[in-house]
Amino acid sequence: MKRSSTILSIFLIAILIYWSYYALMPQSYSKVDTDTRHFSTERALTHVKAISQKEHYVGSKAHKEVRDYIIDQFKSLGLTPSIQEGYTTGEWGNLSKAINILARIEGTEEGKALVLLTHYDSKSHSSFGASDAGSGVATIIEAIRAFLSTGEKPKNDIIILITDAEELGLNGAQLFVNNHPWAKDAGLVLNFEARGSGGPSYMLIETNGGNKELIKMFSDAAPEYPVANSLAYSIYKMLPNDTDLTVFREDGNIQGFNFAFIDDHFDYHTANDNYENLDRNTLEHQGTYIMPLLHYFGNANLSTLEDKDDYIYFNVPLFGLVFYPFSWIVPMLEIAILLFVLLIGYGIKKGKLSFSEIFKGFLPFIISLILCGVIGYFGWGIIKTIYPQYNDILHGFTYNGHSYIAAFVALCIGISFFVYYKFDKLKTVNLIVAPLFFWLIICGGIAFYLKGASFFIIPVFATLVAFYILINQEHPRMILLILLSIPTLWILSPFIQMFPVGLGLNMLVAVTLFTILIFGLMLPVFGFYKKKRRMAYLAFLFALGFFVKAHFQSDFNEQRPKPNSLLYIADNDEEKAQWATYDTHLDNWVDQYIENEKNVSESDAATFSSKYSTRFSFTTAAAYKNIAPPQIELSNDTIIGNERLLEICIKPQRDVNQLDVFNNDEAEILECQINGIPLRKEFLDSPRRRNRLITHYISNNDYTEITLKIPVDNNIEFTFFEASYDLLENSLFSIPKRPENSIPMPFVLNDAIVVKKTFKID
Repeated sequence: MKRSSTILSIFLIAILIYWSYYALMPQSYSKVDTDTRHFSTERALTHVKAISQKEHYVGSKAHKEVRDYIIDQFKSLGLTPSIQEGYTTGEWGNLSKAINILARIEGTEEGKALVLLTHYDSKSHSSFGASDAGSGVATIIEAIRAFLSTGEKPKNDIIILITDAEELGLNGAQLFVNNHPWAKDAGLVLNFEARGSGGPSYMLIETNGGNKELIKMFSDAAPEYPVANSLAYSIYKMLPNDTDLTVFREDGNIQGFNFAFIDDHFDYHTANDNYENLDRNTLEHQGTYIMPLLHYFGNANLSTLEDKDDYIYFNVPLFGLVFYPFSWIVPMLEIAILLFVLLIGYGIKKGKLSFSEIFKGFLPFIISLILCGVIGYFGWGIIKTIYPQYNDILHGFTYNGHSYIAAFVALCIGISFFVYYKFDKLKTVNLIVAPLFFWLIICGGIAFYLKGASFFIIPVFATLVAFYILINQEHPRMILLILLSIPTLWILSPFIQMFPVGLGLNMLVAVTLFTILIFGLMLPVFGFYKKKRRMAYLAFLFALGFFVKAHFQSDFNEQRPKPNSLLYIADNDEEKAQWATYDTHLDNWVDQYIENEKNVSESDAATFSSKYSTRFSFTTAAAYKNIAPPQIELSNDTIIGNERLLEICIKPQRDVNQLDVFNNDEAEILECQINGIPLRKEFLDSPRRRNRLITHYISNNDYTEITLKIPVDNNIEFTFFEASYDLLENSLFSIPKRPENSIPMPFVLNDAIVVKKTFKID
């Protein structure tokens, strides 16, 4: 290939890759002067700003202020809002009193209702909740305002549900689905969520049956920027990251769509989830979903959504959402395999292929896969060894995460070019066989074990066409080969970023392997490059540049604050106290209280639950302060046959936010209720609860009442950890203000005063 053709092809490929990302979401947002009948991101932002002024977790003063604001906004739209209040234990053994906000727009016909869903609580205790899920609240308020401005009367009722205590265990959704009379009217749910502060919003389906009708109707509604694929939902179903919509599906058999953005994942549940960091174009993307779907499903027949059949679906630029039945998976795979075999036979017959060169062509591909697989597998561990401060970013996605993704991609491209340079005497047409062979094996496994990813066969078909052209033409037109690479670049390239952004940089191995697999499908183009060694060096240079960029962004500052943690734990039984932290890399603020020695007992380490099972890393003895422990009263102790009925009431004697209750290993709990809410038997018997009976997120300093049955010959001992989130404000302490280059560590109990007290019943 001539030098000019090589440069042009690289330029075109770069444009196509850029387009695959650029086309995912809007690149500008609607202003305040937008027609009142349309969604305006700037108008929605006024609600985000109002909602995210303060941390508004359940039980906080600002929590009520946000609730009152939302109610006032509904009233200003001419709606009649109501609240639903009650205790639930959620999905994770977390008790809270949820207060849901509801409103309803009456439809003109009888039928199932459309539910617009999000939540208004922020994560305890330091998140401002601008994205998660102030953006969802703002999206719904602005969409309803725009919808009502049209004067349109929907056929279906529209239920607006802003749930509470989603962050604690989907408690508000559970309260609505299981206790509110409107739940039986719900036919479809549109849920607006966030797991970051930017990037495209992904559509994920929640259904107990097939997705055929949901996909067809979603396509008919014609959102402008659909970002969805059946692989993402297949992965989503494997993860413990449920949303409110999961409760609708599991408890009410009500189907729906999630719309959630996940980029800038480092902001998720942190103090950086604020108004300033919310990507305006991302909020616009949510608006481009809700408006057409609101108009469409507000008038669609929502009683015909259930279907046994599933569709494969994915999005590509220009074509939007592409879908086809699961029943096509195996035939498409069989056709691809048949074409592959026939083309090899055809190429051998024409003298364009030789078995010896085909077998030699497997070597560079396998070598590249192995080298890059090893680099990806160990890469994140090596990076954390060099930069141990990354261990304190529990999300697993660092502020410079995108630089690392780019660096590893460039490194793998460089390795591939260098390896293929060593095999440069082999004809390109013979080199293509190896990646096609591996891709067909992958698609075969997918067809039976991960069917949602079966659209990966589409780029394989395009490469088979390129394979046919190369068999028939010694020097094919490069532009044609680049056009045939479009399915590879547009369908597969976005996954290189999606995996580590959504699942953390420990997924770098997916980045490196995926890069090599895509490189293999690009061999009809890359195989003709005459200067592969130079391409390798250029790629290595880019990799070095991104690693250097990541290095200079590896420190912490006001824009990239370090998550840190500090707790004061007073043992009321032994009158001892300790400082504790989850930090593995101590900064100067934490170091004032924590000795850099791991004085952590097993019992201390396993004290509190967290999303990532994070344990204390350091503890240091502290001066004991006489902080009022909870008042514990055994109000009933009755023996009936072989069972013993116990009632225990725990009352705070200070302002508290959280109570964790643990039982001893030997205890056998037959039944248990917390504030009248029964705990599920499968939860009580689950080893995953690790003796944690319940966590009560307390509102208004409320009591906790435990009613349980145990065998008559069984002794039980409770350990109570009562926490208040006021360590930095409490007058008993003089903790200096956290530096501007740090934020409270998310996902763990933090900035808390904890009192430990045991209560034994013989």
